[in-house]
Amino acid sequence: MKGLIIAIDGYSSSGKSTMARRLAATVGYRYIDSGAMYRAVALYALDHGMIAADGSVDTAALTAALPDIHIDFAPAGADGRQHTLLNGADVERDIRSLRVSEHVSPVAAVPEVRHALVAMQQALGAEGGIVMDGRDIGTTVFPDADLKIFVNAPARTRAERRYAEMLAGGAKADFDEVLANVQARDRIDETRAESPLRRAADAVDLDNSGMTLDEQDAWLLGQFHEALRAHGHN
Repeated sequence: MKGLIIAIDGYSSSGKSTMARRLAATVGYRYIDSGAMYRAVALYALDHGMIAADGSVDTAALTAALPDIHIDFAPAGADGRQHTLLNGADVERDIRSLRVSEHVSPVAAVPEVRHALVAMQQALGAEGGIVMDGRDIGTTVFPDADLKIFVNAPARTRAERRYAEMLAGGAKADFDEVLANVQARDRIDETRAESPLRRAADAVDLDNSGMTLDEQDAWLLGQFHEALRAHGHN
């Protein structure tokens, strides 16, 4: 029987990638980090001079380059993380930098970028048995997903998580800059014309600000098993 399509949407640094990755590992599904795909495009644009000093994106140049941007995922390595590949190169560390975080939302707002990546994401998940997280998975990429979760937490809580993640990864970070970046990304994600961040009408809400990882995992696994039963999986 075909596996479920599970869509986990939410604000930046809400923990959705961690919970999606852990659920996929637990139930034996493939995890697809759609946010990493947008980060990879932003990194490509930065490295190829397509983002000006004022943050504006050369949309014509980026659109023309899209056929030459190939994104895939390598299996989890010794660090337990699935690594993002950009044109064959492992860019997992680079795409998590503040440099990329500061520019990913404007890049993701470019309609041609969204159209290209949505098509990639739909192709990756067409066979089911996937957990995909992002901003518009349950509304645009897979509006008929078998289970939709919408994750949120206060901006400060999310900034604290992002700051801790960056420090743990060896990056230099300033908390106020991280918080400002989270708030700016929220504004852009909510107000962009193409596939803005919004809760799907049939999504299950989760405010995980007061939950441990184990509590979050248990809650999500319960939702998964309910979805299995609802779709005839015994």
